[in-house]
Amino acid sequence: MTTSTAAPAATIFTADAAVIDGVARGATSVLAVDGAIAAVGAPADVAADPRAAGARAVTWARHAMIPGTVNAHNHSFQSLLRGIGDDLPFLAWRDRALYRYSPRLGPDGMATAALFAFGEMLLHGVTTVCDFYYLNAGGNDHAAATIEAARRLGMRIVLARCFYDWDGAPAAYRETIPQAVGNFEALHARYQDRDRHLVSVQPAPHSQHGATPAMIEAGAGCARDAGVPWHIHLAEETYQVEDSLRRFGARPLHAVAGLDVDLGNAIVVHACWFDAGERALMAERGAALAYCPGSNMFLGDGVTDLVDLHARGVRVGLGTDGGCSNNRVSVLDEMRMAALLQKVSRTDGQAIAAEACLAMGTAGGGEVLGLPVGRIAPGYRCDLVGLDLDDPSLWPTQALAKNVVYALSSRAIRQVVVDGDTVVADGRLTHVPLEEIRERVLDLTRDWRRDPD
Repeated sequence: MTTSTAAPAATIFTADAAVIDGVARGATSVLAVDGAIAAVGAPADVAADPRAAGARAVTWARHAMIPGTVNAHNHSFQSLLRGIGDDLPFLAWRDRALYRYSPRLGPDGMATAALFAFGEMLLHGVTTVCDFYYLNAGGNDHAAATIEAARRLGMRIVLARCFYDWDGAPAAYRETIPQAVGNFEALHARYQDRDRHLVSVQPAPHSQHGATPAMIEAGAGCARDAGVPWHIHLAEETYQVEDSLRRFGARPLHAVAGLDVDLGNAIVVHACWFDAGERALMAERGAALAYCPGSNMFLGDGVTDLVDLHARGVRVGLGTDGGCSNNRVSVLDEMRMAALLQKVSRTDGQAIAAEACLAMGTAGGGEVLGLPVGRIAPGYRCDLVGLDLDDPSLWPTQALAKNVVYALSSRAIRQVVVDGDTVVADGRLTHVPLEEIRERVLDLTRDWRRDPD
């Protein structure tokens, strides 16, 4: 096996098998030119492509190639809180873990959290992450430290910069509308033309409880001006529906739709308690969903009607949510949980197919975030994951796509490529030593404690 951590102008990646658009194939080569996929096909055909002249060859023997997975919703700093608030009611989890420890973090702590969260994601085959980032401390130093950690690892990041003005949250979360708008515009401008294939910044009004209607409109307005999507948590728990009805006289999505916002550019997170009318409105207006089944189960939130939304044509990506509200950061895990949760909630083993969930965790996430990622196809960025065909979790291989969703062990994830650059080789991070990340996490959290239950 040959590998390299540098990304030359042209590289040919070859594996003994591949899953492309949900269909298993035999030996496959991918030609990457300047980080983008230029050609896909049989090895001999790709090698004969004139653009392959002088390309470096990377061969993954006894591997299957799948697209890099897309984590459509995460809070990177929450990985530091893993275990501290587990098995508590939602509000106790929030107050005793999230609100207690997160305000202590400065830029260096945020960089440590990001290296931890994103490094672990890479080892699980996540090549693009959307970090819904709300611990801004009134500026952009925290967000920039998070972005730079992703750049150091070689990972693609969407920094969904939060707009948050609820006075019940820690001061480090809150901003005025002018502050939020100005800080978003500055961060977006800073990274707009820098590493444009690896970094993007999008606005994220936190939620109905975390952002006033005017703050939500401000975030959506920034998205309109910047030509990017905007993100918002909605209807994660039943109390949020009741709160929306009490405060605004309408269910969550209808209340937000009544504001000066473009729902066609919105990424709704969770939507566990949307009713049929809200699901129809999503489809009608073109809103997208970042679905987090693992977190929804972990916190006891509820079950999003994914099957109905999928049938209505709503764009869906999968997210892990934070590392302390799920405790895993694998989108491949989310594919399995998405399928199983829909099957059991409908008591129908055929409610949704593995291939549909595989698409949501790859191409679907790219579509939701507005990025050309998640497919092994010309014109998309070259994000690949190499799976060890000798790992028993993939045996027998006759239904490889279904095995990837239902059976795959993380042991089998051996190679990861982002934008043509090898960022995991033979199961190890190539740019940042895992030992460094471990020491940083242990030093930072040494005095953090879980309260007695």
